[in-house]
Amino acid sequence: MWENFLDRVLRRIVVDGTLTVTMPDGTVRTYGSGHGIESSVALTDPGILRRLCLSPVLALGEGYMDGSIEVREGGLYDFVALLVRNRERHGMPGWFALGHKLRNAARRMVQRNTPLSARRNVAHHYDISDDLYRLFLDADMQYSCAYFARPDMTLEEAQEAKKAHIARKLMIEPGMRVLDIGCGWGGMALTLARDFGAHVTGVTLSSNQHRTATERAAAEGLSGQTDFRLKDYRDVTDRFDRIVSVGMLEHVGLPQFPVYFGKVHELLRDDGVALIHTIGLTSPPSPTSPWIAKYIFPGGYVPALSELARPIEAAGLWTADLEVLRGHYGPTLHHWSQRFEAQADKVEKMYDARFVRMWRFYLVACEIAFEEQRQAVFQLQLSRRQYAVPTTRDYLYRGESREEYAQAAQ
Repeated sequence: MWENFLDRVLRRIVVDGTLTVTMPDGTVRTYGSGHGIESSVALTDPGILRRLCLSPVLALGEGYMDGSIEVREGGLYDFVALLVRNRERHGMPGWFALGHKLRNAARRMVQRNTPLSARRNVAHHYDISDDLYRLFLDADMQYSCAYFARPDMTLEEAQEAKKAHIARKLMIEPGMRVLDIGCGWGGMALTLARDFGAHVTGVTLSSNQHRTATERAAAEGLSGQTDFRLKDYRDVTDRFDRIVSVGMLEHVGLPQFPVYFGKVHELLRDDGVALIHTIGLTSPPSPTSPWIAKYIFPGGYVPALSELARPIEAAGLWTADLEVLRGHYGPTLHHWSQRFEAQADKVEKMYDARFVRMWRFYLVACEIAFEEQRQAVFQLQLSRRQYAVPTTRDYLYRGESREEYAQAAQ
């Protein structure tokens, strides 16, 4: 029954490319046009048939993790890309679309992200081990979209370019007080303190990140210019000249957007500037992948641009500038995937083979999301006053040194 049902589904959705599937009973079936991406997989457990029919997105990831979906070595990207490309171009069956709508309708309820659940969600992903992240991130441990000002940049160069691009938008001057919401392992805060003379307060809910950031500041002699706190952004009460938040809004949750942007307005001085760097959709709102929500980012949510406009307006903030970074996160994730694969044996010793497959699927699926779906990165430059930011973008591209671009912004 389930084999026949899955067969009908695959014939409906796989139009472009070629997918060859070996069923649990050894039967081989082929789907698609015969042109484009080619992929072959084997379903080794009869139970996977039912799971794929009832919850295809969750079952796809879990099936790869537990080995009931076998993909030839190096072929995971093509397999997932083929399915996603067909889904984007040709849609899914009505029953799947209905489930998608129901999950979309429930997203406010499941993303309440209270202070307690937010801390638990952050620990799930970020407190597993700093050693894992050191294996595939750049030396500064930037765990967000890099900025490939040139396509031939190394990952390290592109991450430095990302920080420089953000610093220009913040127009940092020596002595300014800066709040880093979701400071990670401290890379952005340390850069603003070391290279621009700012006094930076960084907040995070991750114990590991807080410890590492504090240790890094001490090692660089920047403890006097930085203050890393294990604290929820909602509990911050100081006021700041600048606010930066990179890759954190995705953890806030839809119901908390008014609180988040209201807090940015509250903490920002009258002539202050904030820069919010976040993954976003250039399509209508869509629920978080159930596999991502269960295994990678519980409580996480990628907002559509339309979902950000209203809370920003309600908070009384100016959208001084909005830049959409396209074609940057895909290459970033590709670098991470390559580095992860080069260290896969070490990761397996640290955890197990199932963890390696989980993390591999995560990195590949996210890269495909940026290459095949309407997913990008938004940089929202916000202010309380209209003229807190220059009226053109010229100041961003004059010169390379802090002194040169600071003078150009005056």
